[in-house]
Amino acid sequence: MTELFIYPIASCIAGVDEVGRGPLVGAVVTAAVILDPARPIRGLADSKKLSEKRRLALYDEISDKALAWSLGRAEAVEIDRLNIFHATLLAMQRAIQGLPLTPDYVLIDGNRCPLLPMPSLAVVKGDNLVAEISAASIMAKVSRDREMAELDLEFPEYGFAQHKGYPTAYHLEKLALLGATAHHRRSFGPVKRVLGL
Repeated sequence: MTELFIYPIASCIAGVDEVGRGPLVGAVVTAAVILDPARPIRGLADSKKLSEKRRLALYDEISDKALAWSLGRAEAVEIDRLNIFHATLLAMQRAIQGLPLTPDYVLIDGNRCPLLPMPSLAVVKGDNLVAEISAASIMAKVSRDREMAELDLEFPEYGFAQHKGYPTAYHLEKLALLGATAHHRRSFGPVKRVLGL
């Protein structure tokens, strides 16, 4: 049986999700999205469950139809300084701060909320249950994947366009062979070992 998520009473709801907690390289990227009830978007779902082609189409539709959306990020150096959990919360705060509209209420994917100036609620598996969070998941995923494709042009030997920075066997092999780039997260185990930290 599918769980139903009951929305809070609010006129302007933002959904927030993150992408990139697990990779060894690059920023953790978050998105905040306020959808327009008058312009519904069909087919919103957790970005991980969509094909790349479908994600790209929905990214364009969300960009066009949403009342507002914004990206937030925490760079590798911030992740190393704060840890991935706190860096993710910081990136979520930045996504909300970047919205051109101030939401009345914020729904966050997961089980913890960052400190925000408005009420918020963490929704476990929210990217499957809440349209705004699904939309945020798509915006963050497409944006981070594009960053990895750009990094791949700079460092083609690492294969970032394929594995998106996650610790695949290929990435770990190249990391051991070539060492870490300036974009690698030095606090993450495999990178730490290569650097002898």
